[in-house]
Amino acid sequence: MMQTLEARPEARKEATERYLQKVGVKVLPTTDSAVAEAMTMYQSFSASRRRNRSSTNGLGTNEKGQLGQWGRAWEVDSFSLVSILLLLCFAPFLVFYFVMTCDQYQCSLMDPLMEVYTGKTTPLDIWNQAASFSWTAAKIYAIWVSFQVVLYMCLPDLCHYFLPGYVGGAQEGARTPAGIINKYEVNGLQSWLITHVIWFANAYYFKWFSPTIIFDHWIPLLWCTNILGYAVSVFAFVKGYLFPTNAKDCKFTGNIFYDFMMGIEFNPRIGKWFDFKLFFNGRPGIIAWTLINLSYAAKQQELYGYVTNSMILVNVLQGIYVVDFFWNEAWYLKTIDICHDHFGWYLGWGDCVWLPFLYTLQGLYLVYNPVQLSTANAIGVLLLGLAGYYIFRMTNHQKDLFRRTDGNCKIWGRKPAYIECSYSSGDGAKHKSKLMISGFWGVARHFNYTGDLMGSLSYCLTCGFNHLLPYFYIIYMTVLLVHRCIRDEHRCSSKYGKDWKRYTDAVPCRLIPGIF
Repeated sequence: MMQTLEARPEARKEATERYLQKVGVKVLPTTDSAVAEAMTMYQSFSASRRRNRSSTNGLGTNEKGQLGQWGRAWEVDSFSLVSILLLLCFAPFLVFYFVMTCDQYQCSLMDPLMEVYTGKTTPLDIWNQAASFSWTAAKIYAIWVSFQVVLYMCLPDLCHYFLPGYVGGAQEGARTPAGIINKYEVNGLQSWLITHVIWFANAYYFKWFSPTIIFDHWIPLLWCTNILGYAVSVFAFVKGYLFPTNAKDCKFTGNIFYDFMMGIEFNPRIGKWFDFKLFFNGRPGIIAWTLINLSYAAKQQELYGYVTNSMILVNVLQGIYVVDFFWNEAWYLKTIDICHDHFGWYLGWGDCVWLPFLYTLQGLYLVYNPVQLSTANAIGVLLLGLAGYYIFRMTNHQKDLFRRTDGNCKIWGRKPAYIECSYSSGDGAKHKSKLMISGFWGVARHFNYTGDLMGSLSYCLTCGFNHLLPYFYIIYMTVLLVHRCIRDEHRCSSKYGKDWKRYTDAVPCRLIPGIF
């Protein structure tokens, strides 16, 4: 092309004028010298574009460097690909295995393996003994999800009008990589309250269904949640290719497995208000969390004639966490799940299946293995859980207060210290940010995760020490949050550059002061 332009002065002039128009310069009658100067600019521009252009998403490395400050990767290494394939293949079977061991082996993780190893049974025998899909469970789950969609879409929040300090109704989220600020209808607390009022009204007055209905259909419901989880994940994957909500907030690696798992779209939506991430993160799974625990308690009462103090502790401590989530749902819009994760199988299937079935293992275990804690142990577990919640909540509160007031507040009685940073969004705009180094955020960079882990451990301790299964939760949460620390800090290092180094020098520990 360059040889053709050099041989044809008129064509060269036309190309130059087109380039000037593209970069926003008004085209006036030009001299040969002006054409030559502009031609040099055009060649430099074209060469720069060729150097920076990548086959991934049609973006240059500079553009990817900016957008890479948010969310998942643009390119996939071998380790990440292998990890993703293992999760896609084995995570659904892991959930089934845990639930099956409680149903058939009193929650022993080793007994089924030993029986298969010694030839007493086969994997096929175990599979055949498990409850299968049922249309009754499908109807229950369809009604449940539909009811939550109605509460989410059709009932604007009223709680913020009469609950002091609660932030609900239409709220703005964080800025996306493309520079867009989405709006959300925050009404999760209202949905949780309505759902639980109906639950208790049914249990004590209407008697439409048994309070043990969830436990009684637990494995058939597992198949139903898997169907929805995969359906939503496939829909989000196809939608990202064919009709994304915002194409500028999509990421493609060229690897179908990675894109399916980690998501293509940043904020997939249907219409103006139905946001996939907010709905599936918060509604079918987390609202169900406390209902599942109540169903476990009802089953324990039905089987043994009493509810153990350990079951009460599980319901109380996890109930506090769930209510806190919905009370602070507006704050949740600024967390890593909404601000940085794309919506794929990781969130879609995870919210539908992983969360309700594995986050509630303690209550399930206590149905099959009732544990009555001594008074001292019960108080110790309660104090550990409350202390963890206090650290978790106050750490997040300090950050939220600091952000809302732009640092014009007091943390632990003093004006907070901070490091001022700068970063660029995907549209090239420059922005300022402040990283607080006071209060709990001066103790460790992720001290809220430390409180979360203390609460997670307290849930597990309610079950005693006879089996490993209830402790899967603390093992999983430790791996998840440590990985999230590393992932978040890698993103922040890319986003803030040398300013992030100044921050880590000021706050050297991630989770445990002086240790990690």
